[in-house]
Amino acid sequence: MLQLRKSSDRGVADHGWLQSRHTFSFGHYQDPQHMGFGPLLVINEDRVTPGQGFGTHGHRDMEIISFVLDGALEHKDSLGTGSVLHYGDVQRMSAGTGVRHSEFNSSASDPLHFLQIWIEPSVKGIPPGYEEKHFTPAAKQGQLRLIASSDGRDGSVLIHQDASIFAALPGKEDILTHDLAAGRTGYVHVIRGAISVNGTVLMTGDALKISDESLITLSGAGSTETGETTEILVFDLPY
Repeated sequence: MLQLRKSSDRGVADHGWLQSRHTFSFGHYQDPQHMGFGPLLVINEDRVTPGQGFGTHGHRDMEIISFVLDGALEHKDSLGTGSVLHYGDVQRMSAGTGVRHSEFNSSASDPLHFLQIWIEPSVKGIPPGYEEKHFTPAAKQGQLRLIASSDGRDGSVLIHQDASIFAALPGKEDILTHDLAAGRTGYVHVIRGAISVNGTVLMTGDALKISDESLITLSGAGSTETGETTEILVFDLPY
């Protein structure tokens, strides 16, 4: 079964310094039809004005993944971690028993654009942890590159859930496939561009829930009106 989630149907938050689109219910945006997909609970597409950001706040028992699309994301947390992330950087923070952190656009002149992804962990009460990895465009060109997994294989960040996240920059002639084992679901989010997923065309910001299918097929990648190449995320999730 395929369920299309159009970009234009996402929740909207306008805080002046922050423009956010919510794929699933989050904050003041609540939709009983979109409360998550399995353990995938949040995909927020955030745009932050220069010098602004999220002040220090806390989380518990959540796997939080930040995927920077443009600009510089400055992170500080109660674990003593501090870094500035750029395009290609993937950050994983396991909140566990509790962690406090802040996230800011570290530039005084350029906007920040990033995705924040929340995945419910399969275990609770673990010590909090932090990890970041860089994935070059070449590593994602024409292939599904594993960026997060339950065992940290292939240089991916480790998440405490039986889930895998892949990133790809498919060309217009590429056909990419991913097998879904029995009892697994898939979720495809288009960061930018256009692509056909199991025969359904997705555009920038669109997503597709995939269940009771054994194969994800991605083909026909195209550019956006601004000439950006296609970039996607593919999630392999438990029911």
